[in-house]
Amino acid sequence: MSLFAGIDLGGTTIAAALADLDGRVVAEAETATNSHEGPAAVIHRIGQLVADLAAKSGASLQAVGMGVPGLVDVPRGVTRFLPNLPTQWRDIPVADQLNSALGCPVHLLNDVRTATLGELTYGHGRATTHPLTMAFFSIGTGIGGGVVIEGKLRLGPLGAAGELGHQTILPDGPRCGCGNRGCLESLASGPAIASEGIRLMRMGLAPKLFDLVGGNPANVTPREMLASGDASTREVIDRAAHFLGIAVANVVTVLHPELIVLGGGVAELGDPLLIPVREVVRQRVGMFPTDGVRIEKSQLGDRAGILGAVALAVRGGMI
Repeated sequence: MSLFAGIDLGGTTIAAALADLDGRVVAEAETATNSHEGPAAVIHRIGQLVADLAAKSGASLQAVGMGVPGLVDVPRGVTRFLPNLPTQWRDIPVADQLNSALGCPVHLLNDVRTATLGELTYGHGRATTHPLTMAFFSIGTGIGGGVVIEGKLRLGPLGAAGELGHQTILPDGPRCGCGNRGCLESLASGPAIASEGIRLMRMGLAPKLFDLVGGNPANVTPREMLASGDASTREVIDRAAHFLGIAVANVVTVLHPELIVLGGGVAELGDPLLIPVREVVRQRVGMFPTDGVRIEKSQLGDRAGILGAVALAVRGGMI
């Protein structure tokens, strides 16, 4: 049996899956990243994880795709800058090292661009019969993104195209981790929303949230804020949805895509996020009708990354 491997490298966990050409997963496993041990040890652990899965499945590996949290030299399979991993993995030839360990082609891509590829190949994009133009927003600890133009993932010369979370929404807004002010990420990411919930709770303005999380700020997330039923925390979510709607409207105006997909943990809020985003887009895009632009929650959820890595392997890195 010939299978393709997908790897999703995270700061705390490495996930791997084996799947067929149609993205049907036949085996999967996870292991701790232990990133403090350095790139060589992590790469060895990835190779062992995939090799063990292949051995247990009796599979012959055709190719491996891997999503990584940062900047990648895509043609060479070299990590350029993974900001949240020790040593930042500068100029590490990951593809060559895994190729030596596994004996098959290995392809690397930024993790959110990988998730975009997953949604295009095995999610909402699967139902289309023509080359699709779409944008993917991953809304979680940060806000990442990816852009597909007429069926092809747009990467740009550095593989960094599609950083939709770093649009300036408020010119004098809060400082973002990228160094800019007022980026979408600083206004509508999970931590940005939760920090407002914590502030309201500590001021006594979110009593139901206080009861729900036992007064522990570490337990405050957008999901708990919505579930609490406090009017003040719902206002925070509504404001974040408004900012996200502005960002989506910008992308719609520039690209006029058929599809916008919202993924990541915050997108799991569902309609309380989607409905205001759709309304803001309707109000703010004035150059053409937006009736034909679908704005949907990811079909793949937290599996977009791993299935995108499988798609990268199946496509042989041709994206």
